[in-house]
Amino acid sequence: MSTLRSSRLGAIVLLIASLAGLAIALYAYFTPLTGVTGTLGALVATVACLALVVMALLLAVIKSRGASIALRVLILLGLAGTFLAGLLLHQWWIGVAMVVGLIGLIIDMLRPSSQVHPTQA
Repeated sequence: MSTLRSSRLGAIVLLIASLAGLAIALYAYFTPLTGVTGTLGALVATVACLALVVMALLLAVIKSRGASIALRVLILLGLAGTFLAGLLLHQWWIGVAMVVGLIGLIIDMLRPSSQVHPTQA
C-alpha cells in the first residue's frame, strides 16, 4: 500500500462511517413508523453526521499539525455526541456507524507524520 493511500485510510473510514450515519439519520427522519419521524432529535443527528462528513474531508487534506489536532478533537466530540444522540433516538445503527468512525479516527491518529523535524533525523 502506498504511503499516500495509507496516510488517508483513517479519513476514508471516517468519511464512510459518517456517510452511513447520515443515511441512517435521514431514513429515521423521513420514514414513517420509525418512532422519530420528523423530530428535532433526528434532524440534529442528521446535521451532526453532515458536519462529520465535512470534517472527514478536511482531515484528508489538512497539512498543519496544529489544525489537524484541533480538527481531531472536534471530530471526537462530534462522534461522541452523535453516538449518544443515536442511542437516545433508539437508532442503534447510528451508534454502530459512530464506533466505526472512531476506529477511523484512531487509524488517522496512528498514521506516520509526514513532516520530520531536524532534531529527529
